[in-house]
This record gives sequence, structure tokens and C-alpha cells, in this order.
Amino acid sequence: MPNLLKEPCWQVIIKVISFRINSVSQLMFFYVLFSFFDTENTRHGPVFTQEPSDSIFPMSTGDKQVFINCKAKGNPPPHYRWKVDGKDINTDSDLNYSLVEGNLLINNPHVINHGGVYQCIATNTFGIVISREAKVQFAFLQNFSRKSRNTVSVREGQAVVLLCGPPPHYGEIKYSWVFNGQRSFLQQDARRFISQKTGNLYIAKVEASDAGNYTCAVRNMMTNSTVFSSPTPVVVRRDAVMGEYEPKIEVQFPDTLHVSKGSSVKLECFALGNPVPSISWRRADGNPLPGKIKINHSSGVLEIPYFRPEDAGVYECVAENSRGRNAARGQLIFQNVEHLQWVQTLKDAHMAIDANLQWECKAIGKPRPTYRWLKNGQPLITEGRMHVEAGRLTISKISLLDSGMYQCVAENEHGSVYASAELKVVASPPDFTRRPVKKSTVIQRGGEVVLECRPHASPRATVSWWRGANRQQTIMEDGTLRITNISKSDEGRYTCVARNLFGTSSSTGTLMVKEPTRIVVPPLSLDATVGQSLVLPCEVSSDSSLSPFFKWFFNGKAIDFSRQEHFEMIGGGFAGDLMVRNIQLKHSGKYVCMVHTEVDTVSAAADLIVRGPPGAPESLVVTDITDTTVQLSWSSGPDNHSPVTMYMVQARTPFSIGWQTVRTVPDSVPGQMMHATVKDLNPWVDYEFRVVAINSVGVGEPSTPSKQIRTKAAVPKVAPVNVSGGGGTRGELVIMWEPVPEEQQSGEDFGYVVAFRPLGSSTWIQTVLASPDASRYIYRNESIAPLSQFEVTVGVYNSMGEGPFSRVVRVFSAEEEPSEAPSRVWARALSASEVEVYWEPIPPRSSSEKIISDADIVRVINSSALLSGLKGSAVYLISVRAQNSAGLGPCSPSFNITTKKPRESPPGSIEWNLTNSKIFLNWEHVKAMDNESEVTGYKVVYRQNFHGKTTVLETNKTSMELQIPSGEDYLIEIKARTEGGDGTSSGPIRIPKMSSKFQTLHSMQMIGAEIRQRRNWMGALCVTNPLCD
Repeated sequence: MPNLLKEPCWQVIIKVISFRINSVSQLMFFYVLFSFFDTENTRHGPVFTQEPSDSIFPMSTGDKQVFINCKAKGNPPPHYRWKVDGKDINTDSDLNYSLVEGNLLINNPHVINHGGVYQCIATNTFGIVISREAKVQFAFLQNFSRKSRNTVSVREGQAVVLLCGPPPHYGEIKYSWVFNGQRSFLQQDARRFISQKTGNLYIAKVEASDAGNYTCAVRNMMTNSTVFSSPTPVVVRRDAVMGEYEPKIEVQFPDTLHVSKGSSVKLECFALGNPVPSISWRRADGNPLPGKIKINHSSGVLEIPYFRPEDAGVYECVAENSRGRNAARGQLIFQNVEHLQWVQTLKDAHMAIDANLQWECKAIGKPRPTYRWLKNGQPLITEGRMHVEAGRLTISKISLLDSGMYQCVAENEHGSVYASAELKVVASPPDFTRRPVKKSTVIQRGGEVVLECRPHASPRATVSWWRGANRQQTIMEDGTLRITNISKSDEGRYTCVARNLFGTSSSTGTLMVKEPTRIVVPPLSLDATVGQSLVLPCEVSSDSSLSPFFKWFFNGKAIDFSRQEHFEMIGGGFAGDLMVRNIQLKHSGKYVCMVHTEVDTVSAAADLIVRGPPGAPESLVVTDITDTTVQLSWSSGPDNHSPVTMYMVQARTPFSIGWQTVRTVPDSVPGQMMHATVKDLNPWVDYEFRVVAINSVGVGEPSTPSKQIRTKAAVPKVAPVNVSGGGGTRGELVIMWEPVPEEQQSGEDFGYVVAFRPLGSSTWIQTVLASPDASRYIYRNESIAPLSQFEVTVGVYNSMGEGPFSRVVRVFSAEEEPSEAPSRVWARALSASEVEVYWEPIPPRSSSEKIISDADIVRVINSSALLSGLKGSAVYLISVRAQNSAGLGPCSPSFNITTKKPRESPPGSIEWNLTNSKIFLNWEHVKAMDNESEVTGYKVVYRQNFHGKTTVLETNKTSMELQIPSGEDYLIEIKARTEGGDGTSSGPIRIPKMSSKFQTLHSMQMIGAEIRQRRNWMGALCVTNPLCD
């Protein structure tokens, strides 16, 4: 027998087939060998990770090498070879080619010899894949022929065409012309045009200045190289001048041009003629040219970038001059080219012997692609068991020889795409390693069990079941054993035996029978009210060896107790009761207790009905609007399992505070009635309504408010209240009242009618006030005696008519002003800023006094007044006069008073000493200057820090002893006390807290520091106070 271990895997497969007939033992040996190769799951055929693509390489003088990329993964690693134009490349004999890993390196490439269609081929022991085709080309530009060009002779006014005749080249080319060897290229204009299709130079009308040498320049845009032709001499003849003639279009675009989506298209058009023709463009269908088009300076080129379907159509170039016109037309056809792309590719397949395989690949593109199949890089021969229909490959009764790499190729005129997959044909005896029979199966008595037997086997194994020595008969088609109506006698060990061509294997499991689980205390359907708590029981009896697991469901969803504050499962062991706390309407529904054990699952259900306040009424409509009533209708909302007993109607206006219950007909709206009449509304007021339902549980949510409506207008029904009067000046009758609120005005154009008459008269005097905000009316008549009595009433009206009047009240007219002045007026100065004035009041009447002081007026009611905020040492003229509602009386005689002198100098030379908790203060006596009040004493103000309570002590001496607690900082100020008031403060003096150890030392230092500080302060004061000079 040959040594198969030294041969490739695919050879081993073939030899397995060749020895299959000879002996079963040899067949088994080769199966084991093949199975060894297959179990290494990392081993697979080659798969491309990088494929060559169409490329154009610029052939510059420095380029000596070209790389074409190719890379594939595989295990074992693949090796590579290449084809060009369908022929194998021998990298050993052809020195221009070499391999760098999978990449192809071309040394010293030649534009002709090495251009072509390349394909990369990757191979390992599992098969061969071939890459997509890649077209490789080289951009180049050869030199012009050095042969001299013939002289071109042309008459002035005639047209001329100079031919370029470019040398051999490949790649994008740009043409230019040079005139008389100038450094810059010839500029195109309406008279001169260079075609980028042919390279020719067109001069529509020759002028004398055109004579000279013309050189054609050709530039390769990829290689960036430029070559120049031999000069073409142009001679302008002057023996005759060419006459005028109509345009002749010399350069024009094709009659039909297919343009693909997204590409850019350029149309050339140029005419010869005398005079020089003008070029214009248009669409033959009359539509405007696309806004994105570009037209060059000479109008000879029309460019349409990013071509779209709407750009398709017939375009026309028009050339015209004074002698005539000519036109050229061409049709642009939109070519919807979609590049090929896969929508369904292939997947690797591991198939058993004799199985059937179907692969399908599908690609999209325009035109629609065709398909072909490859196996290991060669066209697939479709005969016998293999059938190909477009992108679908079917292989019947797979054999080991079918293993390999398969490729589906989709292609159209624009290119091709490749999809690859590997077919591995598996041959193995039954094996339970991955899927053994379940070792232990527990089932309830009376139940049904299915024991699965699914070994890995290729081809498929035949299965039999055994219990001890007894073969079981109820075997299903897929090899599983089914046992129904199980009893204790069915317990035991069950063995599955699997056989195929390559061997036999078995797997055993144990079946145990348990008593079934029953729910002995199921949950019962209940009614509950919102806010209550209850327990739904669930108790089971089960086999003592089993542990039941309880799970509750609410309306089909499992209850997550960790996220539910209302639900809690209580109990334990064979009980799993559900407690529902603070029940809400949302808890109505079906509750299911499900109990799981190792062998079975049982469940019981109960319905919970939660009764709560009714839901909000719906579809509220307002109709039949009058001045005081409206009709409401609505539909009922959910009653939440408790019938609605009555409805309550509420209203809201811009003048109300929130929602208010309104009166209805009937007074109490029963739960079966869905309409009511609202009464006692105010006319001409905006209202919103809502309805609230009530049941035995409570008051429900209100309905959505109705649309705002306005009741109709009516005559006012409310008269003004609190009518009164009095006051004013002589000859006035003042009448006042409280305005009627806006919500009671009942309509537009609301106003007041004021009526009055002298007491005892029968004739009323009326006046109309057309302001709804009016609250006061003044009647003036010089003949009215002071304090005359009048009867007064105030009525209302609006655009609908007059309303009621108020009750009649008596009002006095204005009194007369005081006729005499206050007597015994005198005053005394209290300080530099205050003066108190006293007087004897005039006889009692409605009056108050005014004090006139230096043109300032102070109004008081008592018989004295305090004037403050005055200037020190200033003379004031004071007079007093009486005032009442009618006006001012005469002034008392004026007199002068002088405020006291202010004290401005603060105490100086302040010293302090701290001993234990006592502070001793000393300062210099303050001497009054000529313009200052005499010092009568001193005030010492002290407080704890800046935020403590302030204490004020007075003394007639220039020293003081303070008893204060130790351990805190204190602030002290000293000011002089005079008849003119308190003088300027010394400013805060900080007394720091002291420890007992350093009291004396600190005191001496602080004394010295304070003295220096105070001296400095006094010096600064003298600078700013002129009295110190």
C-alpha cells in the first residue's frame, strides 16, 4: 500500500476511493487518516485579501520597477503564480518578472511588452483560486519626428488649419502651440482654437500678424513630460485679400455620444469664416442650459460636469457672422452604468458524503451580468451530478473528489467580480464527543419524554435504542426515542447505538421518573379598592426531592421584584404568595403563578379587579349660549369598575381664583345623565368649563377644559356700592363710589350715571361718565354754600341699556378755607440740625397746620412739629398756617430762629491701658471754637469686634474705666456731647485680646503705638480743617 502520509491531502482522498473496493480494513485506515487532516479546524484553502486592480503606470525615465499587488490567506500558506493575457509567467526564465511574496515585480518594464491583462493564482493543498483580471497599461510619450514641416502659404482673410500629428503615446494628453519660439503658449480666442481631440490649431481668419513659425507642444499629464514638433512656417500672402464668406464649422462633436452617470463631458465646436464667426450654445428642446456648465473664452468648448439624466438631450452649436450662420448638432445619451457588486456571495461548506449542495451567487450591475463557475482555477465541467443555472450551482450526492476551491464569476462589458468558497467533504464514523445522549433526564409520571441521539457522522448513521438487552421500537425519523405516559417502570439506562460505513459508536443516559407537581392553593380572583393591599396565594405539592421555583406574571409579563415597589413575593419552600401593596388602577389584570421544577411546570391564574375613582369625562361640548346659561354635553370616561353616581360641573373665568363649582339644572347631575344646563352665569364674561365624575370610591380626575366661550351681553344688574362724598374746594360737590367689577359689567360701553339734588329739592341733576373705571365725580358751582347737604345716587349702563341705581345717600358740599392764623407761635433749637415749633390751634374745624420755613413746607396735624435735617449755626424764618379740604388759611407772623453750633473736632490724645478685664481710657478735653457749641460731656461707644452689640456710656470727665470680659477684641469710639448735638467721632480704637502672661508688656507697647497713631491722625485732620490753622 502506498505511503499516503507523504502525499498531499487531495491525493489521499483520491487513493481512498481507489482502495475502497479491495477491503473494508483498508477503507477504515484511510478514513482515520483523512479525519486527522479535517480535525485541524484552522486548515483551509486560499482566500484573497488583496487582488490586483486596473492600473496605469507612468513611464518616467527614473522608473525601473513596477509592483502589482496580490495577497491571500490560507493554511497551509498558499504559493503564487501569475498569468498575463492568459499565458503563464515563468519567473525563473523571464528576468523581467519576479515574485515578492504574492506580489509581481516587473523589472525594467516595456510599454508594449509588459502591458496586458494580469491574473494572480493562489494554491495550497486544499485547492486553487484565481484573482480578478487586472488591466495593466503604461503611460508614455515618444518624441516627434525631427523631419522638417512644409511651409503653409495663406492669403490674408483666409482660414487655415495647422496639423499637430502627435507622436505615439498613452495616457491623458494636453495640446498647446508655440508661436515664433516664445516662452508662453499661444492664447486661444474667438479667432484661434486648439482642439484637444486632434491637437490641430484652427485660425478662423488669418491676419498679417499671424505670419511666423508654429510649434505643436504635447504634454503627457501622467508622466509630466512634454515634446515639441518641428516648426511649421506660415506665410501670409499679400497679393490678394480673401473676401467675406459665411461660417464653416470645422470642429464639431459626434452626432451621438453616450455619457455615463457622474462623468464630465466636453463638446468642441469651432468655425472658420470672414468676419470671425461667434459661437453660441443651446439645447434643441428649448430648455435652458444647465447652470453648472462651463464655456471657455473662445466659446469653442462646452463642458458639463457631473453628468445627470436631466442633462441628456440634443445640444446645438451655432456659428454666425454677418454673411450667414451654420449649426452643428449632437445628442448626449445618458448611460446608466452601474458597476458590478455582489448582493449574495458564497460561504464555505462542510458536507457529508452523499449529501446535496446548492450554492448561489448574485450580482447587480448594468448591463445585467452573466455568470460562470471555476473549480480550482479551471472552468467547471457541468455534467452528471453537477448542474449550473446562471448563478446557481447544484452538486448531487457529493463525493470526496468534489472537495476544492470554487469560484463564481459575474461579468459584463464593464468588468467582472469574483466570489470564492471552499467545499470540504467530510467522511467520519459516528462520534458522540460533541453531542452525547443527555446523561440524566428527569420526567414526571404520566408525562412524555424525547431522548435525542445526534452523533456526528458522515455519511449519516443509522440509529437503534436499547434498554439493557431490550431494543426500543418507538424511534422517530431523526433517531430520537419517544416514550409516552411514563410510569415508574420506565426508569433506567437507555443506550443509543449509531452505525455507518466507517464504524459504530454508542452513548448512554439515565431516565428518572418523579411525581408531578400540583398547585393545591391557587390564587383566587378578587376585587380591591385603590390604596388597599392584598395577598394572592400560590402553594404546591411536589416530589420531595424537587425544589419548586415560583414566578409571577402580570398581564403576560414576568414581574421583576427588584424594580417593583408594589409587588413582593412572600412565603418559602412550597409556597410563593404574591403581596400587592398600595394597589393602583394600573394593577387590574390577570395574574399567573407559574411553578417550575426540574421535571415539570404548572401554573394557575386569577383576575384582580381594582376599583377606583372614575376617569375623566371626555368630549365636552358647550352649546346654546345665552347671557346667563349654557348647555353642556359630554361622554363618560372609564368608571374604573365602580359606576358613576353623579357629575359635578366647574367653571373658570379670568376673574376667578382657580376652578369654581357652578349651579346646574338639575342641581345634582346623576351618573346616567351626560348633559346639564349651567345657570347664574355673568353676562359678557369668558368662561371655561370642565366636568368631574364621582363614584362610591371618590372624586375622579376632571375632564379636559372646554374651549373658552363668552356669554351674551345683557343690561347691567349690579349698582355701585359704597357711594359717599365730601371734601373738595369751595363751591364743589365731590361724589365717590366703588367701581363695578369688570365681570359684573355685563357688556360693552359700560359707564356710570351720577344723579344728585339739594336736600329737599324734587329735581335731579344727572351726568354720564363713559369710563368703566370711574370712581369719582366733582360738581362745581360757585353758588353752592359751604357744607350744603345733597341727595346722591349712582347708576350704571352699557350698550344693552341702563341698569339699576344705588341707594340714595346724603353728601355734604365742600367747606370754606380757614379764616384765621394760628396764635402763640414759638420755637426752640434742639441741636445743630433740629428745631421744634409750637402754636395754639385755631377753633376746631377740618384743618391741619402747615409750617413754612425758608420756603420749605412741613404739613402736620398736631400743635407742634419737629424740623430736622437743618444746617448748623443757620438762621431760619418760620411761619404757621392752617389748612382744610377747602384750602389754606392766613399765615401767622414770621419769626427767626438760629440752630445751635455744631461740634466738629473729635477728642484727641487718647490713651488706653488694659489690666485684667478692665480698660482705662484718658483723653484731652475738647475746647470749643468760636463757631462751635460748648462741650457739655462725652459719649464712649464700645462693641465686641465689628458685629457685636453696641454699648453707649456718658460722662462729664475726660477719663473712664470699662469693665469688659477678657479673651475678645473690642472697638471703642469717643465723641464730644454739645448743645448742638454729638461731635465727630474719634474713629474706632481696636483693643486686642490679651493672654495673662504678656498683659503688661502688650499694654505698654499698645499705649505707645496708640499715641503715635493718634498723633498722626491729628496731623491729617489739621490739613483738611481750616479751623486748625
